[in-house]
Amino acid sequence: MRTQRQNPEQGFSLMELMVAMALGLLVMTAMASLFKSGMNSVMLVTQRAENQQDMRAAVDMMTKDLSLAGAGLPSGGIQLPTGVGSSLSKFGCDQGGTCHITSFNYPGNYMYGIIPGYLDGVEAGAVIPMAPAPAVNDAVTVVYCDYGFPYLFENTVTINATGTSVTFTPSVAYPSPPLITAAGGIQKGDLIMFSNNLGTAVGEATTVSNAGTTGTIAFTDLDPLNINQSTATFNNIKAIAGGANTVAYRLFAVTYYLTVPAAGQTPRLMRQINGLTPVPVADDIINLQVAYDTYNTTTGALDANQANPLGVGESPNNIQKINLVVMGQSIINNGNKSQNMYLATDISARNMAFRNVY
Repeated sequence: MRTQRQNPEQGFSLMELMVAMALGLLVMTAMASLFKSGMNSVMLVTQRAENQQDMRAAVDMMTKDLSLAGAGLPSGGIQLPTGVGSSLSKFGCDQGGTCHITSFNYPGNYMYGIIPGYLDGVEAGAVIPMAPAPAVNDAVTVVYCDYGFPYLFENTVTINATGTSVTFTPSVAYPSPPLITAAGGIQKGDLIMFSNNLGTAVGEATTVSNAGTTGTIAFTDLDPLNINQSTATFNNIKAIAGGANTVAYRLFAVTYYLTVPAAGQTPRLMRQINGLTPVPVADDIINLQVAYDTYNTTTGALDANQANPLGVGESPNNIQKINLVVMGQSIINNGNKSQNMYLATDISARNMAFRNVY
């Protein structure tokens, strides 16, 4: 038998193996780095997309309301109850008596189309640590006529002598207008504006009922928004009782502010209407800033980007444009890193101040 001769040139030397392993590690490191970079990019895009979605939902809703500020109100707004027996009315409060912002009284007890809320933008003064310094958060309230349920004016409106009850009788037999309690109709806590030859007044609905086609809304005293005030001397519903051709519309008094929920949840933007329960608009909103372009009552010039027009003696009736800045933080984080983004816009309040100048 022959013994097969071994070839000494087969296999790898130790040096060749080490070089091959080193090259392989370099390739694997490069691939891992490329993969990590790709994952970081995907996470960044995901964070930004999620952040933008929340902020755009917030800005779109606020833009709609702010653009309607003052719509349907008498020129300059509405004087709320005054005189003996009167006290300041409220906004931004619900039926449970909770007021969700600190400054919740109408300035001068006057219902303007826009009410700035400088540095009043976080419920209960809660701290939002992730908000950029200095911590500036504003609230804003707008008031406008609700054209989504316009059927009140299709009724004959009768105010009782004390201004505490109003009946609505359909003024046409067919087609009969929807009941005031119909879907989307009037509910407890809603604001109703009444106008006739004696003036204009606002009340908060305390009970709403129908008997057949005739509806009745009570406006009793001690309502959560303190608007009815039947014993006040002037500018309540009683003051216009007995007037001719009374018409009625629902008003929306809409307040935007931030709240910090319990249990470590992230801040969110809230929308509160009339005397109803607030509802969330968008989560992860950490900063809300509102400034105003206002016509100066003395010079007539446009004072741009005023953060606190009430604080410098300007009337909200002279607001021409609202400048809005919203900052959001992504709820998805990469390690300890979250993405913060600003979204800014300006809204012309077409029912507010106007000057034909440039």
